Amino acid sequence: MSMKKKPLVVVTRKLPDSIETRMRELFDARLNLDDVPMSPEQLADAVRSADVLVPTVTDEITAEILNQPDGRLKLIANFGNGVDNIDVVAAHARGITVTNTPKVLTEDTADMTMALILAVPRRLIEGASIITENKDWAGWSPTWMLGHRIGGKRLGIIGMGRIGQAVARRARAFGLQIHYHNRKPVAPHIADELGATYWDSLDQMLTRMDIISVNCPHTPATFHLLSARRLKLIRKDAYVVNTARGEVIDEDMLTKLIEAGDIAGAALDVFEHEPAVNPKLVRLAKAGKVVLLPHMGSATIEGRVEMGEKVIINIRTYLDAHKPPDRVLPNML
Repeated sequence: MSMKKKPLVVVTRKLPDSIETRMRELFDARLNLDDVPMSPEQLADAVRSADVLVPTVTDEITAEILNQPDGRLKLIANFGNGVDNIDVVAAHARGITVTNTPKVLTEDTADMTMALILAVPRRLIEGASIITENKDWAGWSPTWMLGHRIGGKRLGIIGMGRIGQAVARRARAFGLQIHYHNRKPVAPHIADELGATYWDSLDQMLTRMDIISVNCPHTPATFHLLSARRLKLIRKDAYVVNTARGEVIDEDMLTKLIEAGDIAGAALDVFEHEPAVNPKLVRLAKAGKVVLLPHMGSATIEGRVEMGEKVIINIRTYLDAHKPPDRVLPNML
C-alpha cells in the first residue's frame, strides 16, 4: 500500500502516551483522548474514512460495520492478543488485513492467574476486607479465617498455550500438581519440564481437579466450553479461576453452583457480558465466595507499551507493502 500522504489511523481508545506520540509522528492519527468507547456508528464511519483502524477488545467489529459500500479501510491492527472482537472472516472477504499483538501479555496474565489461584483458597480478599472495611476483628485465633493450602493440590489448566504453560511454571513452584486439557498434547520436553499430565477428556479432568484454571482463547469452539453439564462435574471443594474470556464459562450456571455450595468458589477477571457483572456474583464476592477483578490480568505499563509497539510495527510493515508479522487469517481461528 503506497501513499504519498500520511495514512489516516483511527485509534478507538486511549493508549500509553509514548505510543500515541509515536503514532502522531508516523501517521495522521485520530486519537481518542477521552477514552470513551466508540459507538457502532462511529466505528462504521472509521471503516469508511480511515486507512487503518486500531480497535481494542471493547470494540465489536462486526460484518455489518465492515460492510460499508464506500469503505476505504485496508488494515485492522487490533490492540489485543485475541481477535474475538473482530469478524475476521468478513474482514478477509472484503480484502481487509487483520493483525493482533500476541506473545506480549503472557507473563503478566500468568502472574495474575497465579495471584488468583492463591487468593481464593487462602481467602485473601475476604481477609483484607476485615481491615479496610472496618469490620470487627478481635485479633488472631487458631480457627479463624481458615483457608486451604495449595501445595500438593491438582491444578487443571484448560488451554496449554503460552499463557497456560506460564501458569504451569508458576504453579509448579508452589507445589501444585500440573494437569491440562488441550486440543493436542504439548511437546514431550515441555510436558517433562512442567511435570504435566495430559487429559484428552476434559470431562474426566474436571472431576478430579482441586483448582481449574481457564487459559484458552474465546472462539466459536470454546464458547461455553465449561457448559452447565461440565460445571456440574467439578467437585464441591474445587475452585474455578478464569483470566481468559468470560464467554468460555456458562456464568449463570457457575453462579448457581457456587450459591448452592456445589462448587467451593471462583476467581474471575473476565465476565460473560462484560463490562456488566452479574449482581449475584457481586453478592457472592461480598460473602467471600468469589474474587472479582475488572479485567486487569494484563494491565501493566510494560505490557501496554509493548502492545502499542507491536501495533505500530504491524501498521508500518503493511504500509511498506509487506506481510505484517502478526497477521491473522480465518483458517488460524
